[in-house]
Amino acid sequence: MIAAPYGTWPSPITPALLTERAVGLSQVGVLGDRVVWNEARPSEAGRQVLVAARPGEPGEDLTPAGFSARTQVHEYGGRCWTVAGDAVVASNWDDQRLWRFAPGAPPEPLTEEPPQPRAFRYADPVATPDGRWVIAVRERHHDGAVDNDLVAVALDRPATVVVLADGHDFFSAPALSPDGRRLAWLSWDHPNMPWDDTELWAADLDADAHLSAPRRVAGSAGESVQQPRWSGSGVLHWVSDRSGWWNLYADGAPLCPADAEFGEPGWVFGTSTYTFTSDGRLIAAWSGPDGSGIGEVRDGKVDAWDLPYAGYSDLRAFGDGVVCLAASPTSPPAVIRIDRAGRHQVLRASRVVDVDPAFLSRPERLTFPTSGGERAWALVYRPASATHEGPPAERPPLVVMSHGGPTSAASSSLNLGVQYWTSRGFAVADVDYRGSTGYGREYRNRLRGDWGVCDVEDCAAVARWLGEQGSVDPARCVIRGGSAGGFTTLAALAFSDVFAAGASLYGVADLAALARDTHKFESRYLDRMVGPWPEAEAVYRARSPIHHVEGFDRPLILFQGLEDMVVPPAQSEIIYHALRDKGIPVAYLAFEGEQHGFRKAETIQAVAAAELSFYGRVLGFEPVGRVDVEIDNLP
Repeated sequence: MIAAPYGTWPSPITPALLTERAVGLSQVGVLGDRVVWNEARPSEAGRQVLVAARPGEPGEDLTPAGFSARTQVHEYGGRCWTVAGDAVVASNWDDQRLWRFAPGAPPEPLTEEPPQPRAFRYADPVATPDGRWVIAVRERHHDGAVDNDLVAVALDRPATVVVLADGHDFFSAPALSPDGRRLAWLSWDHPNMPWDDTELWAADLDADAHLSAPRRVAGSAGESVQQPRWSGSGVLHWVSDRSGWWNLYADGAPLCPADAEFGEPGWVFGTSTYTFTSDGRLIAAWSGPDGSGIGEVRDGKVDAWDLPYAGYSDLRAFGDGVVCLAASPTSPPAVIRIDRAGRHQVLRASRVVDVDPAFLSRPERLTFPTSGGERAWALVYRPASATHEGPPAERPPLVVMSHGGPTSAASSSLNLGVQYWTSRGFAVADVDYRGSTGYGREYRNRLRGDWGVCDVEDCAAVARWLGEQGSVDPARCVIRGGSAGGFTTLAALAFSDVFAAGASLYGVADLAALARDTHKFESRYLDRMVGPWPEAEAVYRARSPIHHVEGFDRPLILFQGLEDMVVPPAQSEIIYHALRDKGIPVAYLAFEGEQHGFRKAETIQAVAAAELSFYGRVLGFEPVGRVDVEIDNLP
């Protein structure tokens, strides 16, 4: 092994490798004897393509060139397609209309051309068994307002849309009984988010898409219900956190009570952590502080399969087995098939990873002390290299990662974006600060009223704790994050002195501006996380980094997409100008054609190279592959 300063190690995980031979995988489904998934391709400017394949055979694109299968409902989107006979029906990104893609036929629009571009949007579609209708969530943008409802779109009469349910701020997860005669769905209203208080409804559905006898089945204040599903025998199942954890229920009865999560926060449409096989078995995936797994639910518990993965999502029945997305700390996300005996087969990996395993750092899930005598969680990665090690007297720099949401969680699945740092000699702490999911409702709600407090305290606490343990150099801790994680990054630099530098990716600088100027889905999110706007204006001001420029004295780099509708570019621009005018070293990189979350290969590569070079210059080391970054006010 070669001894070299941390941060300077050569690594096979280059910026180019982050996107080369890599795709994003989501929205798994089944079309006859083929498995279908949605494939996001950075090499095609982030275009999303539905791909179908039989196990063991190469895939076939179902959406032709010129189409991108992606919905903009709630801005975050999610599941945008369904099977209708031998065809697929999907939302197209450019116009947000629903289209039918059938073998041997040209693409056919099913919904009308909207009066303005992308004014009518559709998500979470499901086709009726008789082949007459597709039921979907619709979002209409008109006259400065946004309305959401549940609609039925005719498959045999283009542009025919029937409203099934309205009157609530939001709808999701339409689920049809096997005979198509009953429909279940979720609804909720401001200021709730789908992980707060939701309602599960069910009604009778006739052949002409008319609902009757609607009734609220579950959900109330203090209960988040998600993922309604009908078993083959017509029993309605769902996931609820009424016990404090997202557990499975059938007609209101708990199936396998546990201090574990059988659900996920509903940031996107189409979450699926359980399904019913053709022979009637219930297969479910879970996660929690003690680990994760997948298996058959029976006799009040889960008979777990022994598989080499750490996380599972997007479960769909495939014969008497299932298909899903799975990943581990050493293997990237992949579409896999699991048969009845628990044997698995990889159908499509998200990327090729032909890197020496010695360059891959394995995460350790640790709990650490934080403010108020409480504890928080983090995934900690140590530096790892097949060729280099640090000098005996030197401790590694630390990258603290603050996840987005903030109602989200760190993932232990292989992420080359983490390994990019550890293979160069950085330690990484991916923090599940108080308010993260995966630890029950009480922990998830801990951030209520305290966003910008608990998350900042926990990110600072893990850096201090690792420094006290002798694991990292406390003088060279940096913090980075995107979106809500970008806000935490900015707040940590403004209100603490723990970090030597930071990187904000499309982060929030002004909470009041976010409350005034964001999309409908999150427009009341801050009521719970900060306080009602504008009544709590003083709290918004006290928490917003832009109003505390005097607290900044460490270098910062900002990255921003110029078409971001969730956190508009003005958020990054105001903090950039404020710090530049104050004389703080600051860099700002903006990218045309990028929305909230970078999707283009060239953007992802540019951000990785620039961020590493920025840390090298401000922390005083020379990284391999340094690029020029314009940093204002740097001596």
